[in-house]
Amino acid sequence: MSDRGKLTRDHVLRAGIALADAGGLASLTMRKLGVELGVEAMSLYNHVANKEDLLDGMIDMIFGEIALPTGEWKSAMRSRAGSVRAALATHRWVAGLMDSRPPGPATLRHHDTVIGTLRAAGFSIELTAHAFAVLDSYLYGFALQEAGLPDEPAQVAQDVLAHLPAAEYPHLTELTVNHVLRPGYAFGDEFDFGLDLILDGLERARRSA
Repeated sequence: MSDRGKLTRDHVLRAGIALADAGGLASLTMRKLGVELGVEAMSLYNHVANKEDLLDGMIDMIFGEIALPTGEWKSAMRSRAGSVRAALATHRWVAGLMDSRPPGPATLRHHDTVIGTLRAAGFSIELTAHAFAVLDSYLYGFALQEAGLPDEPAQVAQDVLAHLPAAEYPHLTELTVNHVLRPGYAFGDEFDFGLDLILDGLERARRSA
């Protein structure tokens, strides 16, 4: 940062996110962050108490990027899911941390709005808890699975298939040949199908409650 006098907590958190986005969470150190901002590492402690506080602030800032759900509950949850997925794709290091850190203001506002949207739609307290849990488990789980895929999954599937005894694994072979290796296949396209199954199931549960 060219003007050190203007360094703020917001600047520090945004720079920390950028470092983690570029090199993963392991690349984030106070020393590297200071270099990125053009200050001594000790200067950062005027804005964050320690690295844990830095990480908590970064995650809360990312929650602030996620659009708050509004309107009819099902479309609101679908839009929210898309926004969460976009944030997790941008910040690939954060999926396993989103709900494991002490919540900040943006995180609390996000959760409160999701709960309020479900409650306003007639979900009971118990069903709201179930819905919140299953939706977030799906969002974070899908993001982790997608992030772990190779860059060229079709090529990997072909390589595996070339050494796969088809007679021993007939169902795996069938799925690979007739689905994964078909033109245009992308694992990410499975996301909407799974989300619709969850939302439709929650709608049935809401109506029968």
